[in-house]
Amino acid sequence: MKERIKKVFKSSLGQLAIPLIAIALLIIFNLIRDPGFFVIGLTQNNDGNLVLQGNLISIINGASELAVLAMGMTLVTAACGGQDISVGAAAAIAGSVLVKVLKSGSGITGGRVLAAFLMACLVAMIFGSFNGTLVAIFKIQPMIATLILYTCGRSIAYWINGGATPTVSSPVITAIGSFIPGIPVPTPVLIVIAMTILFKLLFRFTSLELFTQSVGINGSAARLNGINTTFIKLLSFIILGVCVAVAGSIGVSRLGLINHETLLLDIEMDAILAVAIGGNSLGGGRFKLSGSIIGAYVIQMLTITLYAMKVSSTDVKAYKAIVIVILVVIGSPVFKEKFGKTVNRIRNNRNGLMEKGAEKA
Repeated sequence: MKERIKKVFKSSLGQLAIPLIAIALLIIFNLIRDPGFFVIGLTQNNDGNLVLQGNLISIINGASELAVLAMGMTLVTAACGGQDISVGAAAAIAGSVLVKVLKSGSGITGGRVLAAFLMACLVAMIFGSFNGTLVAIFKIQPMIATLILYTCGRSIAYWINGGATPTVSSPVITAIGSFIPGIPVPTPVLIVIAMTILFKLLFRFTSLELFTQSVGINGSAARLNGINTTFIKLLSFIILGVCVAVAGSIGVSRLGLINHETLLLDIEMDAILAVAIGGNSLGGGRFKLSGSIIGAYVIQMLTITLYAMKVSSTDVKAYKAIVIVILVVIGSPVFKEKFGKTVNRIRNNRNGLMEKGAEKA
């Protein structure tokens, strides 16, 4: 039993090695470049509340939408062996629905915000079901199936509010996008923590994690063992829909308006990269949710680091691409296999030299 626990622990730690090493390297680099980079302080915001500020707070706060989307993307990737490239467009739709409901009455109360969020979740889950149906039932490759919504999603978001970019002004919306009065931690960070707990409880009290991995590793074998592979794949897209609604709602709350053209623009690739950096196979199968979350923070820390180095916004994507390609290559099975063989060869040579030295002695 102890050996089995050690093996599981070693496997989990190995899967998290790449994102943890990446985080460590970025931390060391920033501390050398600027010893005060991670200093955290308290300051008063515009509402007179004491809140935390600093680059570290900006990193964990700015990565909130990406971290939430990475959780859902991890499930889709694990179950279907492919990725959903429509999450940004779907988030724009969810955000438009949220604003549409909020503006449908006089005054934005807590109850109206909750109703708007639930409606956004419902719409996002419907679009997730559409993507899931194409993948699970019609056997279309995920990236091709979701290309449809990726192409037309922002146009749908545009139609929902008649092409306008209405603003939503409310203390509740402001609190969701920034800080709850009396709590110095940004609300989006608390939402990420809540979503992580919900996923952990879901995996703890259901067999979803096991079934998802089984379907991703070998769908035929899973089907023979009584697992409804079609349902698991469809469910993964529906759960991603909830994550999309949460991310879209955070994005709208930060800005206090809906801009269908810019809301979470290009976040699809970052979500996929977060899954890859987290040590999860993009071909499906075993996954580790914590790895994807750390991967999201790696991407955000890299972005903040580049901006702190005065890199222009037009060059940031190029630098990010270079670093992320290196990280993904290092985490690839081919690199790991060759690296493992090299390490074993060095170890064997060293042991051989030690044995020869012992014989001569």
